[in-house]
Amino acid sequence: MRMVLATRSKLWMSIASRLPCGSQIASESMQGVELAAAPPRIACESCVEGENKVCQCECDAGMEEPRLQAVEEEKAGGNSSFAHAVINMVAMLTGLGQLSIPYALENGGWSSAFLLIGLGMVCAYTSHLLAKCLDKRPRSRSYTDIGQEAYGSKGRIIAATFMYLEIFFALVSLTISLHDNLSLVFPGTPISARWAHMSSSQLMTVIAVLIALPSLWLRDLSSISFLSSAGIIVSIIIFASVALTAIFGWVRSDHEIPAPRIRNIPMISGLYVFSLSGHIIFPDLYKSMKDPSKFTKVTIVSYTLVAALYMALAFMGARMFGPDVSSQITLSLPRDHVVAKVAQWAIVLTPMTKYVLEFAPLAIPLDRRLAGSMSSCARTAVRGTVGSVVLVVILVLALSVPYFEYVLSLTGSLVSIFISVVLPCGFYTKICWPSLSKPLFVLNVLLIGFGCVLAVFGTISSSKSLIKSIQGHTSS
Repeated sequence: MRMVLATRSKLWMSIASRLPCGSQIASESMQGVELAAAPPRIACESCVEGENKVCQCECDAGMEEPRLQAVEEEKAGGNSSFAHAVINMVAMLTGLGQLSIPYALENGGWSSAFLLIGLGMVCAYTSHLLAKCLDKRPRSRSYTDIGQEAYGSKGRIIAATFMYLEIFFALVSLTISLHDNLSLVFPGTPISARWAHMSSSQLMTVIAVLIALPSLWLRDLSSISFLSSAGIIVSIIIFASVALTAIFGWVRSDHEIPAPRIRNIPMISGLYVFSLSGHIIFPDLYKSMKDPSKFTKVTIVSYTLVAALYMALAFMGARMFGPDVSSQITLSLPRDHVVAKVAQWAIVLTPMTKYVLEFAPLAIPLDRRLAGSMSSCARTAVRGTVGSVVLVVILVLALSVPYFEYVLSLTGSLVSIFISVVLPCGFYTKICWPSLSKPLFVLNVLLIGFGCVLAVFGTISSSKSLIKSIQGHTSS
């Protein structure tokens, strides 16, 4: 059984052992790897035959396909300390979303900082709910397992669907960010292709993606899991760049942050939610702790630190750049300073190192399904081809819709709000129903309603802004 568990968590543990911190970027890499590496766990008590035996079930995600299931769960003791868990969670939460935090504060007004704090408190609470679900169902080890325990195969399908959507949109956002920063890293680069009807920045983005394309054909992802370190390094570089710019006065911090702008709240709420969502990987963090009972304290400390970092970044950026603050703070930094160059290079290199890890949730299940009918080389070819096609689709979409803030806001409103608020409350209510008190039931129902309302209005607002920007770009 130890071998089964080791195979199940190979990629995630490889990443965690090489670096005690990850990155939100999809969500980002480790979130995807975790789901892909973990085979579905379906409660099938009638199939239990004894130690180290397996059963075949035809009920995963509504697909009638035999699945090998471990019968007996061996408790794999975690070795993560409280401090280690805090570092991991902070690293998972900081990432791509922090680029837009100053933009969100400037457009929402100073009072939107209370929205950021409130959403942080809600996300910390729903993280606690996921831990309670894992307490009630010890066999669960992942976000989709919790969905399975709560609502059966439909719950697993819903959880997996939202996860893949978040990964897809995160990859689109990464590629847009790559495109925006490339034009600053290589200003005035004389690249042209009249037959392609592309700008220089678009052509450079295509070249950068083509350079990263061969990595999708790799099979041994554990050998490149160190790339997950890129996320936390980039987060540190971004914050340091903004802080140094403010400290040394390279840009005067004399802009007043505007009064509340209620009409912009729905859109920026998506940006805030995306920046605070990391719930898909939290079950792994819980299981990796020496003392899982301290997980709630870990979430409180982690979200407090992240909120403090975001608040500092938001107010520094808004005060320095005011209405001219870009949707990506790195684009607003003075271009003639080294810190800006370093930050922009970091943003450019990150997507190129993340593509292969982000595609793991698609690559690994596909490889598993083809294992019985194809040779190793054939599986590699199929997996690489599928990944290449998906990446090309993402590239085309990113170049067609180069509006980072609206895509990120749409992702937060359409996907992240369900992952971090609605689904955890729903899972907890279903799993813990027999012992659920009336006040907790009312609170969870209110949060589900709040999440759905925020999702609807945020999605509508982001979609309208995105469509308007596309139409304006087309007409010009």
